[in-house]
Parts: sequence; C-alpha cells; structure tokens
Amino acid sequence: QVRLIESGGGSVQAGDSLRLSCAASEHTISRSAMGWFRQTPGKEREFAAVISWNAAHSFYADSVKGRFTISRDDAKNTVYLQMNSLNPEDTAVYYCAAASSYLPMRDYQYDAWGQGTQVTVSS
Repeated sequence: QVRLIESGGGSVQAGDSLRLSCAASEHTISRSAMGWFRQTPGKEREFAAVISWNAAHSFYADSVKGRFTISRDDAKNTVYLQMNSLNPEDTAVYYCAAASSYLPMRDYQYDAWGQGTQVTVSS
C-alpha cells in the first residue's frame, strides 16, 4: 500500500499562505486520485480538495474554493495544496489521501491516508 507523508504545516497569521506537500512512497500515485481533508477536534473529517489521477479535473469544498489550489507532480510522486488568504477557520490537521476512483469527495472512498500535518491560523 502506498505510504503518504504530509509536510508544510505550521502556525501563520490570518491572510498568510502555506503550501502543504504530500510525498508518496512504496508505490506510485500516478494512477490515483489524490485528496486533501482536514479535521478539527470534536468534528468529522472534512473534504477540502481533490485532483484526478490525470490532473484533468479538480474539485474544491466551497469553504476553500478560490483560496486553495491542489496540484500534483507525478515525477516527484507528490501532491500539493497551496493555501492562500488563510483565516482562523482553516485551522485544522490536514490529511492527504489516495483513491482509485476518479474524483472522490468522501473519506470512505479513499484507500490510503497520511498521518496529517497541523495548520494553525491566528487572527
């Protein structure tokens, strides 16, 4: 099974930007849709963004649309989440995940998950 490791999280001020990375090992992700989810304590994991295996399509949650951009570099076996105009509501642990379906937006559709990276946005 593919192993996913997120990085790039941190503590920033409102309005700042961060770029999260998700590096895959053990297996290629070139045939996998890749998604980003986020979770805050006491809440369910929330879908943020997904990109299809061929990068032809992507989809975003309304809460991040226009501010976040998902991309992939299959040569590096890595997926990115560029996050701009961050606000305190974006504070969460961010997870990347891999799926065999085309553009999944539910967590149960994903087969492999990373351990998460914390993003904290202060006002």
